[in-house]
Amino acid sequence: MFHKIKKVKPLANYLLEITFQDNTIKNYDVSKVFEKWPIFQILISKKGLFEKVKVEPGGYGISWNTEIDLSCNELWDNGFMKK
Repeated sequence: MFHKIKKVKPLANYLLEITFQDNTIKNYDVSKVFEKWPIFQILISKKGLFEKVKVEPGGYGISWNTEIDLSCNELWDNGFMKK
């Protein structure tokens, strides 16, 4: 099952606030993937790129550019409920 994304909002400290189609809101800590997937380290070195995150057409993921993206399932499974 896909948990499609409606909206993404960049927060401080490499956190994302993800709003899913069912209005569930989760936060996702992007810094946790910096070592797992080294391509994400560009979000640290290229000033302003992190804030350019957008929802992909259809809501199946988010992306920053053509090389850096995360699937809706990754965000749902490894995100945490907003406090």
